[in-house]
Amino acid sequence: MAAPDGLRFQELEEAAELLSVTPNATTPRAGEERPSQVTVSLSPEEEEAGGDEPGDDTDTTELLGGQRRPRSFWTFEFYQTFFDVDTQQVLDRIRGSVTPVPGKNFVRHHLRHNPDLYGPFWICATLALALAVSGNLAPLAQKRTAPGYRYSPQFHNVTLAATLVYCYAWLVPLALWGFLRWRHRGGAGAYTLLETLCLYGYSLSAYVPAALLWLIPAPWLQWLLLAVAAALSASVLALTLWPPARADSRATAAALVATVVALHTLLAVSCKLYFFQQPVAAGPVPSPVHGPVGAQGVLNISMGGTHPAR
Repeated sequence: MAAPDGLRFQELEEAAELLSVTPNATTPRAGEERPSQVTVSLSPEEEEAGGDEPGDDTDTTELLGGQRRPRSFWTFEFYQTFFDVDTQQVLDRIRGSVTPVPGKNFVRHHLRHNPDLYGPFWICATLALALAVSGNLAPLAQKRTAPGYRYSPQFHNVTLAATLVYCYAWLVPLALWGFLRWRHRGGAGAYTLLETLCLYGYSLSAYVPAALLWLIPAPWLQWLLLAVAAALSASVLALTLWPPARADSRATAAALVATVVALHTLLAVSCKLYFFQQPVAAGPVPSPVHGPVGAQGVLNISMGGTHPAR
């Protein structure tokens, strides 16, 4: 009889522990099966104090499922997702934009369906500032020892550089995205607008060090740096845009990629020719003694006065 008594006391102890944790729970009698789940009922005060908010369960379910509901266009969270990157991701994408590797797509291997606007925005701002500052300092470094040269800073270059860079980084990819969607009948296989903007923004990172090194007063070195920067970034653009472009005819795809490379190179050449043009030195001031010959003849200056020449 010792064994049944021991079992009975053990059940009473388990029931006491269960009641101390959940006062409203029911304990099974002898011979009944134990329930697989225990339902705990809370009072209205406890539900308000300790219950989870409905939004928390929804967010947790969305996160575990890998999907989130699209945010509204008028909310701050909608734009916050475009800047949700860390420093390591930005550096990795900058390295990928200047290292063309055949068979390695920048959008597929670096963006991974998570494009951002943080990197492109600051790359464009840095490039515009580098062009304006270097363009103002380049004439001073080249003609600082020239006689009669006067340095005058061109502050409007900041506005011109920012307008040129941002218009290129936004309008050209917009036109390219629209053209690909039109040719692909709805955009099947083409990149999204955000991916195209991100691609073009990061492709301009190669021009930032080139613009700073254009301060060196050596024309051959300046053009060499321009060629290297344009070749690296344009190659990444060509390798990335060739897969969606080849869905069309081969002639159209080749013309599209050639146009992209030409526009990208034209941007660098335009910046070089405008912001780093050779300054014109001021000529000698004409002497007031040698005036122009009038209709009445040349005046002879003598000790006695002036007499018209015959």
